[in-house]
Amino acid sequence: MSTDSGFAPNNETTGRATSFVVHHDGRAASADELAPLAFAGYAHFTAMQIRGGRVRGLDLHLERLRRASLELYGRALPDERIRSLLRTAIDAGPPDLSLVATVYSPAGEFTVADSGVEPEVLIRTGPPANGPAGPLALAVVEYERVLPTVKHVGEVAKTYYLRQAVAEGFDDAAFIDRRGRFSEASIWNLAFWDGTTVVWPEAEILGGTTMGILRRQLDHLGVPQQVREVRPADLPALSGAVVMNSWNPGIAVHRIGSVDLPDAPTFLELLHRAYGAEALTTP
Repeated sequence: MSTDSGFAPNNETTGRATSFVVHHDGRAASADELAPLAFAGYAHFTAMQIRGGRVRGLDLHLERLRRASLELYGRALPDERIRSLLRTAIDAGPPDLSLVATVYSPAGEFTVADSGVEPEVLIRTGPPANGPAGPLALAVVEYERVLPTVKHVGEVAKTYYLRQAVAEGFDDAAFIDRRGRFSEASIWNLAFWDGTTVVWPEAEILGGTTMGILRRQLDHLGVPQQVREVRPADLPALSGAVVMNSWNPGIAVHRIGSVDLPDAPTFLELLHRAYGAEALTTP
């Protein structure tokens, strides 16, 4: 069954649907509804991995969408409305899937938006993902995102620098700001390990939902954490590095630029244990 129809046939054995959907405000999106969005760039989103119909860090996803909507549109949909739309999309697919919820304004872009226009929601589901196995080598690129605290669409630089990095023999790119501080990787948050403490880079970044989960669960485990500036010159003194996003709470990084980083199995195990301690929630 074509996913663009939004129809999901029932699985007679499990009682759940077995295909993926594209929903506009809780129902199958039509071509007419999707056409204006094909080249739209004034929108924001959150991405999550659904397992058994549930998700980790639901509160963080809802907070992300709420804050970004207030920033971009001056108003936000109620959390319960978002939860209802998520439930509808999740119930239409298999128990494990990837989900992207995009919030946009029908007022469009390149206009002075009417403050009375309610944001609308586009939800797309697809096969579950776990990310690359790693370890990864990251090129160092000077780049700063516009509105770094908002997970917005249309970021051509992320794909551009990813492809440039691969062409140069790396797996992906890590960004440094104009002050030479590490901030993020292309679609990842960065974290470092000094042997006893998890080090989060101090810079203007998008606080990822997985990062938020790890920070609160590491607190519960009593693991020391620190936010501090990390520059390329600091890398030789560190004991490990990882990237993380909704796919995976920790993928090892063995090289950044020309600097080799040691294996840090204890660090990886700690991050995965912290992530696993976060309860799965039904929207």
